Amino acid sequence: MDASAEREAPPRHGGGGGGGEVKEVKKVIKVVVMVVMLGYLFMWFIMPTNMYKTNWKTKLTANLSSTYFGTQGLPLLIFTFPVLFIAVLGSVYLHLGKKCPDYELRRKEEKSSTTRWLATWRRPVLVKGPLGIVSGIELSFLMMFIAFLAWSLTVYLHVGYSKIKVQGYGGGRWLYKWEATVFRLGLTGNICLSLLFYPVTRGSSILPLLGLTSEGSIKYHIWLGHLTMALFTAHGLGYIPLWAVAGEISEALNWDKTGVSNVAGEISLFFGLILWAATYPGIRRKFFEVFFYTHYLYILFIVFFFFHVGIGYAFFMLPGFYLFMIDRYLRFLQSSQRVRLLSARVLSCEALELNFAKNSSLSYNPTSIMFVNVPSISKLQWHPFTVTSSSNLEEDKVSVVIKVEGSWTRKLYQMVSSSSIDRLQVSVEGPYGPANNHFLRHDTLVLVSGGSGITPFFSIIQELLYASTTMKCQTPKILLISSFKKSSNLSMLNLLLPLSGTTSDLSNLNLQIKAYVTKEKEQTEDYLTQPRTIWFKPNATDSPISPSLGNNGWLWLGAIIASSFIGFLIFIGLLTKYYIYPIDHNTNKIYPQAAKTIYYVLILCGCMMVAASGAFLWNKKRNAMETKQIMSMEGITPQATPESRFYNADRELESLPHQSILESTEVHYGGRPDLKKLLFDCKGSSVGVLVSGPAGLRHEVAAICGSGLVENLHFESISFSW
Repeated sequence: MDASAEREAPPRHGGGGGGGEVKEVKKVIKVVVMVVMLGYLFMWFIMPTNMYKTNWKTKLTANLSSTYFGTQGLPLLIFTFPVLFIAVLGSVYLHLGKKCPDYELRRKEEKSSTTRWLATWRRPVLVKGPLGIVSGIELSFLMMFIAFLAWSLTVYLHVGYSKIKVQGYGGGRWLYKWEATVFRLGLTGNICLSLLFYPVTRGSSILPLLGLTSEGSIKYHIWLGHLTMALFTAHGLGYIPLWAVAGEISEALNWDKTGVSNVAGEISLFFGLILWAATYPGIRRKFFEVFFYTHYLYILFIVFFFFHVGIGYAFFMLPGFYLFMIDRYLRFLQSSQRVRLLSARVLSCEALELNFAKNSSLSYNPTSIMFVNVPSISKLQWHPFTVTSSSNLEEDKVSVVIKVEGSWTRKLYQMVSSSSIDRLQVSVEGPYGPANNHFLRHDTLVLVSGGSGITPFFSIIQELLYASTTMKCQTPKILLISSFKKSSNLSMLNLLLPLSGTTSDLSNLNLQIKAYVTKEKEQTEDYLTQPRTIWFKPNATDSPISPSLGNNGWLWLGAIIASSFIGFLIFIGLLTKYYIYPIDHNTNKIYPQAAKTIYYVLILCGCMMVAASGAFLWNKKRNAMETKQIMSMEGITPQATPESRFYNADRELESLPHQSILESTEVHYGGRPDLKKLLFDCKGSSVGVLVSGPAGLRHEVAAICGSGLVENLHFESISFSW
């Protein structure tokens, strides 16, 4: 089959006979992952106990230590390997999930009794407060995690106190307890640090296994960050008065050659405190760039942490950081490319839609986000925006909507809307999003938005439009409730349907739009006017947005994780056996700890970069060949007159699918929507309530859904804390 035939053929979404086999394989993977994960968690649970230290650790160290890995064999096998094994299996699981994405099958699975039971636990139980909106299942896991930290610290202290002997220290028993306490606060902090980087790994193969996305897990990263720094600060600062009382203040300047380095720990804590201070809400909101740039201090924080504890102990927290670094490097490789910006739709309400060319193999789910960088405005600033298009409805384009809300977006709006440029250089990262269309489980969808918060819902509506027209699937009823300050902002509804590529209209959906203009009593501007469209000239150096690792990206990611870790084991084995062991003989008392840490980190980074670069370049070459073949066969057909870059869509409105938007819309002026009444009036056994917009709006909707007055409301918040 030639390339044009492949592009014209509708995507296959059926499982057939092979679908059952794939489903069985996925079940097996789930069971294996569950067993390995429980074993991994059990080791963390048992590690503080005296039984582990005096019995298990001794036997395991004796069996796992060798001339190849030294004493690092234990943490490598028990704490590093299981997580990477789960990440590889997760990659295979997600790849298989793409094999049979049948809409009706997923709809039935999402409406199962188990899913319904979990939905009750997803209801908000906390709405306002320092934790934000927290569901029942989140609160339950948070309480269990706090209990686990309390258990670990208590057992650590009990074991530590039991070993105290009051002699040879120049102080009373309380000094020993003080030292034991601050030391074990650091051990407890390592538990939080080991989990800190999982939520911010955007291309994670572990988060989807838990039904999570990176953007939805940012709050977990925030919680873990505060706990980590609180425990490490108490650990680090607690030693200063201890040394002063004991007359050993010189210990603050000690960099032990083979043991724990105090200076490295102090430097790590110093960078961590700067980073932590910049997360204060007042700084993050008013001086976002300060918050953003200081966050890069995590590199120095981790490096000096490695020097402080030694590479052997660092293996306990290494897996999460290692997966994050693979993801970060792949993002760097993707962002080094310049993408092809096709067109922009400019609205009078200071909003614009950017339409990028994409490879047809790039697929994503609704509510995905994409990070955009415009070097002519700032080479360092990356801003996240919701993808508003459907990869199924538009195979060759991906769109984002940007509303002017700051200096960066204002400069972009002025630049695009002016007639002074005919090409804009742009780089992107992503898209990143959920692993499946979880909203299919509902009978009715209520989409509540405020201002530019409406943009995530464009992709949902377009995806449902595709499901109802192309796939002929049953789709949920949709009620879109949007609040705007001014009537000019109603023009954003014109972006609900794509600029081109579909002749379908919204009559195929059971869609009702209720728009509310809160600051005006009557219509002041004609929001029905179609947006002004600007077409950009193509450039040979620009390329369509393609998946970093190709159509089989999850398999490639698993291969990168596995091959880089195997390469790391081979090289450190050779290094240890033929260089370190002849000097140290696994005593850890001769060879410098800092030198060993540097070697291990360089080898780890080198293996990761070689594996990721090879996979990326291989797929980049394949993507370029496919793009060149398609372009040579289809050519580039301009969609506007060559005499002008501006196109006002002056065709009769009745000839456009956008006419269906007007027929589905009710506009109310001079007041806010009565959300409680609107939500309680929704019928159906399962009503999904998605809210996007200001914090006050999200809190109000969460309180209504979490009140328990109506059983069929299932809440989900869409917000970004980047």
